[in-house]
Amino acid sequence: MAVAEIYNVEVLGGVGTFDTEPKGPEHFADRLRPDHPGDVFLVADDAGSVVGFAYSGPFRARPAYAGTRETSVYLASAARGRGAGRALYTELLTRLDAAGVHTQMAVIALPNDASEALHRALGFERVGVLRQVGRKFGRYVDTAWWQRLP
Repeated sequence: MAVAEIYNVEVLGGVGTFDTEPKGPEHFADRLRPDHPGDVFLVADDAGSVVGFAYSGPFRARPAYAGTRETSVYLASAARGRGAGRALYTELLTRLDAAGVHTQMAVIALPNDASEALHRALGFERVGVLRQVGRKFGRYVDTAWWQRLP
């Protein structure tokens, strides 16, 4: 599955995810069978090739968080800087708004100027930084929390 290939680039060589072992297609299977109207999975293709994906899912498992979804976007390296991420995220947020999702959250490993700029442009606000919460490739990584409200 092409989305697993895109994701695994970050698993093996980046900090766009804190997963450390490659994932197969089964990792994404549950996301393709949502049980909440705010769970969305979108794929972007260019001439028949998958170049990225975006999704939303539960922010936290407790019932009071049902109106909040966490969002993510991943792009193939060749697709970066060409508008695919913005197009995916715009459609994702449109669907979340239509589903009545009140709040969207995103976590960005730092530094990542491009991702922070994308989130800012789409109405997210940086609400905090968690210092040294992940360890990957022999170093600690900070994460920024971003939030989008109606």
